[in-house]
Amino acid sequence: MTAPLDLDDFSFELPPESIAQQPVPVRDEARLMVLGRREGQVLGGRRVRDLADLLDPGDLLVVNVTRVVPARLRGRKATGGRAEALLLGPEGPDESRRYRALVQCGGRQREGLRFVFAAPGQAQTAEAELVALHPGGEVSLAFDPGISPYALGEAPLPPYIRRPASSEASQRQADQERYQTVFARVPGAVAAPTAGLHITSGLLDSLEARGIGRAEVILHVGAGTFRPLAEADLARGKLHAEAYALPQATVDAVAETRARGGRVVAVGTTTTRVLESCVGQGGELRAGEGETELFIHPGRAFRVVDALLTNFHLPRSSLLLLVAAFAGTEPVLAAYRQAIDEGYRFYSYGDAMLIL
Repeated sequence: MTAPLDLDDFSFELPPESIAQQPVPVRDEARLMVLGRREGQVLGGRRVRDLADLLDPGDLLVVNVTRVVPARLRGRKATGGRAEALLLGPEGPDESRRYRALVQCGGRQREGLRFVFAAPGQAQTAEAELVALHPGGEVSLAFDPGISPYALGEAPLPPYIRRPASSEASQRQADQERYQTVFARVPGAVAAPTAGLHITSGLLDSLEARGIGRAEVILHVGAGTFRPLAEADLARGKLHAEAYALPQATVDAVAETRARGGRVVAVGTTTTRVLESCVGQGGELRAGEGETELFIHPGRAFRVVDALLTNFHLPRSSLLLLVAAFAGTEPVLAAYRQAIDEGYRFYSYGDAMLIL
């Protein structure tokens, strides 16, 4: 019988200065730690720009083409006091004007509470009313007609990247660009698939020239990616639901890659969850779309993914558990300790790890 998961086994001390507050000036100049699954140890350090040299002709790179929406709203309560909202998505047709959200403000949240949101430096505003309270701290906001709340939104940076409300317009614009992959095209995420943030158009050209294929999935990353795992998650064996799509063209590309002896290289944990969610009972990969609650943790086998490009993740997080499932808990935590000692940068704007 497999021993129950203990989140304490996935804790580590991370100095605050290791948390990247800004991305490197050029995406693929980020550092890249290479970890061998078979060896169970770090094989060396490179740059993300070296990815084409580390993969083989015939391999397949699979990327998540979700696009982050400007879901962070700043403003105030109608009665005074600062307020901030993270829009999780519309609750129905556009004309319903209702959005599920997480709201931060002073005082008790209650139905009937009204807010005024505005983009810094803009005269335009959007008014909203809190019309329902939901479990887990989520609420429903109904916006007044006439403007999309996303028109006033900012990049929904995770809470460990600190940006004051008074951030310069140039900083806000930089985040709108850099907290988005170069291949993002399908709007719907409230958090970036961060492993893909390192990839440039030039790097994609280099991979193609070396004979490395590329395929796409969609997983619209939700706010749950920022939440620490709870014992209830472990007991349930499932994560927060996230919408995904796996095109038939990607299923065909995986089959062709397998036939020629190449590897399926997932860019990020989000891509991994889509691919591993779509394996049928007979082991075949099936195209489709829907929502996945797949929780990948140590003890779970991988059926599709052979190699993984990923960032350095939060302790006790589902993302760290997925990486530990792929490469082994002790090798991953040892690599993380080495990364801290060697000054690698952690989390969304940080450096990357390639597990081969």
